[in-house]
Amino acid sequence: MSTRFTPSVVTANDLFEGDVVYLTPQGGWSRIHAEAELFTQQDAAQAALDQALAQPDRLVGAYLAPAREGPNGPEPAHFREAFRARGPSNYPHGKQVEGMCRP
Repeated sequence: MSTRFTPSVVTANDLFEGDVVYLTPQGGWSRIHAEAELFTQQDAAQAALDQALAQPDRLVGAYLAPAREGPNGPEPAHFREAFRARGPSNYPHGKQVEGMCRP
């Protein structure tokens, strides 16, 4: 029995900076979740994930993360992804300090 596809974004960790990144509609990578491309079709999402997996010299741990449409772009649909989108949690730095973290 197949499972129903959930709208998703492609996410990974950037090997150069260690940051969580998201695939954008332009095919680039952003540190901001709201700038990610929201995939609503399983085939398109899988093709985008395959694109990310083909970049082992730049990315690690690419996967499809559940998301939903929000007023400013895609929003995380799961606690884990909301936590990752906010940035490091050990002390304020990175996205949190730079004002890039959008709920």
